[in-house]
Amino acid sequence: MTDTPAYTPPKVWAWNKDAVNRFSNINRPIAGATQEKELPVGKHPFQLYSLATPNGVKVTVMFEELLAKGHAGAEYDAWITNISDGSQFGSGFVAVNPNSKIPALLDRSNPAKPIRIFESGAILMHLAEKFGNEFLPTDPARRAECLSWLFWQMGSAPFLGGGFGHFYAYAPIKIEYAIDRYAMEVKRQLDVLDRQLSQSEYIAGADYTIADMAIWPWYGAMVKGVLYEAAEFLSVHEYKNVHRWTDAIAKRPAVQRGRMVNRAWGDPASQLPERHDASDFAKVKAAE
Repeated sequence: MTDTPAYTPPKVWAWNKDAVNRFSNINRPIAGATQEKELPVGKHPFQLYSLATPNGVKVTVMFEELLAKGHAGAEYDAWITNISDGSQFGSGFVAVNPNSKIPALLDRSNPAKPIRIFESGAILMHLAEKFGNEFLPTDPARRAECLSWLFWQMGSAPFLGGGFGHFYAYAPIKIEYAIDRYAMEVKRQLDVLDRQLSQSEYIAGADYTIADMAIWPWYGAMVKGVLYEAAEFLSVHEYKNVHRWTDAIAKRPAVQRGRMVNRAWGDPASQLPERHDASDFAKVKAAE
C-alpha cells in the first residue's frame, strides 16, 4: 500500500470552514435553512423539487411510468433544485425536506392538507400505494421481496456514491485504502445483483417494480460507465445479468422520459430542466 501522510484524529473534531474543495460551499455539520426562499407551486397535484441525479431519476421515472399506465392523477410539476448552489437550504425546501437532500415531494392532492414526503424510497412507496399499489405487489411474499430490495438499495447506494464515488472521483487527495475499501464493496454489491438477476427477469421477480426503479439509476449507470468514469477500474463487464437488466429497463419509454426531467447537463436533447406538462417532452424533441 502506498504511504500516505499520517493523520491522528484530534480529541474533539472541529469544522474547518476554510477548507476548499468541490463541495465546501454546501457541506456543513448543521441542518436548517440558510436563506429565506419559498418554493414555486404549479398546477398539478404533485410538486417535485429535484435534480436528475440517480436519486432524483427514481422518482421522475415512477411518475412517468404511472402516467403511462393511465393514472391521470399522477400529473406533476418538476422544479429543478440546483444542489451545487445550495438551493436545498432555502426555507421552502427545508420545510418539505428537513434533511436538505433531493428529491423532495409535496403531495397536494388535498390542497387543504398537503403531505410532504422525503427520501426517494419513501416517495416511491407513497406513490405506489396512492395509485392502487402500482409497481408494488400486494401478495405478502412478493411485496416483502420487493420492499427488501428497495431498502437494500437505500442502504447500499451510500457506499457506492458517498463512499466509492467520493474517494475515487471527487476527493482532493487519492487515498488508496479508502478507494480499495469501497471498490471492494461496490463489486460485492454488483455481484449480489448479478446473482439475483441470474434467477429472475427483474430484481424482485418476474415483474417490474419500484425496486427496479430505485436500483437502476445507480447500478445501471455504474455498469454502463456513466458514474464516476470507473467502468474499467471496476471491471463492470463481468456482470452480464446486470447489463441485460439495465438494457431492458433503458428501453422503456417512461424511463427515457424520466431520465430527462430536471436534467440540465449533457446532450441538449436529453435535458428537460423543468417539467410541467407531458407536452414539454415534445418541445425538447422539436428543438433538436
